[in-house]
Amino acid sequence: MMSPEPVKFLLVDDIEENLRALEALLRRDGLTLYKARSGVEALEMLLEHDFALALLDVQMPDMDGFELAEMMRGTERTRRVPIIFVTAASTDEGRRFKGYEAGAVDFIYKPIDPLILKSKAEVFFSIARQHEQLARQKDALATAAAELKGALDRLQAHTDNSPLAIVEFDPDMRLLGWSKGAERMFGWTAAEMTGQSLADLGWLCDSSIGELAEMVSGSLADAAHQRGHHTVRCRTREGAVLDCEWYSSVLRRPNGQPVSLSVQILDITDRRRAEETQTLLIGELNHRVKNTLASVQAIATQTLRYTRSPDQFSATFSGRIQALARAHGMLSDRTWQGADLMDLVHDQLRLGAIDPARLQASGPRVQLLPQPALRLALILHELATNALKYGAFSRPAGRVVLEWSVEGDRLQLRWQESGGPPVQTPVKRGFGSTLIDSSMKSDGGTASVSYRNDGVVWELVMQLDRTPDPMADIAARPVTPAPQEPAREVPALDGRRLLVVEDEVLVALELIAVLEDAGASVHGPARTVEEALEAIETGAFDAALLDGNLHGKPVDAVAAALTRRGIPFAFVSGYGRENLPAAFAQAPVVSKPFIPQQLVEVAGRLARRDGNVLPFPAATGTAR
Repeated sequence: MMSPEPVKFLLVDDIEENLRALEALLRRDGLTLYKARSGVEALEMLLEHDFALALLDVQMPDMDGFELAEMMRGTERTRRVPIIFVTAASTDEGRRFKGYEAGAVDFIYKPIDPLILKSKAEVFFSIARQHEQLARQKDALATAAAELKGALDRLQAHTDNSPLAIVEFDPDMRLLGWSKGAERMFGWTAAEMTGQSLADLGWLCDSSIGELAEMVSGSLADAAHQRGHHTVRCRTREGAVLDCEWYSSVLRRPNGQPVSLSVQILDITDRRRAEETQTLLIGELNHRVKNTLASVQAIATQTLRYTRSPDQFSATFSGRIQALARAHGMLSDRTWQGADLMDLVHDQLRLGAIDPARLQASGPRVQLLPQPALRLALILHELATNALKYGAFSRPAGRVVLEWSVEGDRLQLRWQESGGPPVQTPVKRGFGSTLIDSSMKSDGGTASVSYRNDGVVWELVMQLDRTPDPMADIAARPVTPAPQEPAREVPALDGRRLLVVEDEVLVALELIAVLEDAGASVHGPARTVEEALEAIETGAFDAALLDGNLHGKPVDAVAAALTRRGIPFAFVSGYGRENLPAAFAQAPVVSKPFIPQQLVEVAGRLARRDGNVLPFPAATGTAR
């Protein structure tokens, strides 16, 4: 702490001995005495120093004490200096009156009584010390006020520029404060919102008002409450709904009585959407990977059914996987926005080591959506592979003309071979023909083949106006297999009639083959919600296997229709349980890619109406 400045007294007397006597009597720590032997000398000192007391001798030559006092009172700087006159004329009332009139506060009479002098001087010494303390306190208060104002200005600037909305409520839940951030976030101005009751603002969703009012009143009433966090749905002036996090703090008086509730509001709408999108993307990634694996599984098993040796299986299976992989790669390069038909043709036919001069491909520019592009990639691979093995590309002079056109919302393709070996109509329908036919039908298209003497001609029609959900399955579509008599061991589903609802061609092919191998009579596949509902209303089934998503559409209506008809069903899906219709959580889930034996066991239990159909961990996974 700073040492106090010394207190200053002015002693004025024309006699040096009197000055020394006053000095001797008044000397003390913290007091500085200035001595003047004339009025003029005293005035000079008064202009230079701030005195707490002036002791003036009345009788002095040239300028007596009264004259000096009058001059002191006439100057702003000195008019408030206390004056005590020192005089020997104790009985002269006229002089006394004149002294008080000149501004004196007191008189000391000669001979001077030391006790009286010291007592009166002590009063003014103490007053000077108090004035000094008050001045210091005033300066300290001014400094504190300036610092407080700076802090409040910074706080206000932070509040005004903060991305948070900052609002304040009184104990009656009326709005006291509404920051610039709140104006930006919600659209209302402070003038429109302050003073209104929480329930009358029109700012909170109805579902949040009661809960929030209870929270506010509870926070204000709880003396231990310091801060809290709540999620609240708020409205903007334009009517948009925002998900917000409220961080509240109660301001209280020293006795604990609440003054107000301060709330900082964070808009988490975008964060919530990002979290939901992330969850959806993770589920979709899981779905796509598993459906791709299911497609690979179906390609493997169906290729094995139609081949006679390991070498033939290896070459055929590898070619089909390569065709699917190259189509996936092309779509990934285009961020799954689609693929150009001409690019798809050249990319797929490169796998067959075909001389470009022997293929004439022509048609308008056509941009295919991801799912049709994947299906057409497998179709082109099958056509080129068959042409290399048995058709036009198996002879040096063979040629293929691939032409396409667009009429309205339909893509028409014509594959015409010439210059190959003599053409014979096959006795048995192969996997390639089944794949082509079913792939076209899956989206309402058609496929027809003519075995002419000069070469095979395929006429394909594909629907172009179908716009699937961008997050829907991207794996190749399922195919209806040709009737066969595969070898089977112990039939598990003899006499059972099952409905298959599946839009993935290869997966549907595998489902139907596995169920038919087990002795079931299979209806399907129903590839759309509409086809499934029609089949359920017109057919009689012991059980059903239901995909979790059909062309990007949910299957809640199909599950509800099966339930109404009393048809037990299981989901066959690459999604997780959390992405399936919540109202049918008791339905078992068979994960893609599935194990045939477990699929048959689940289907058998459904068809036999067993009470428990969830004993198989591998078959009742979390994939959809």
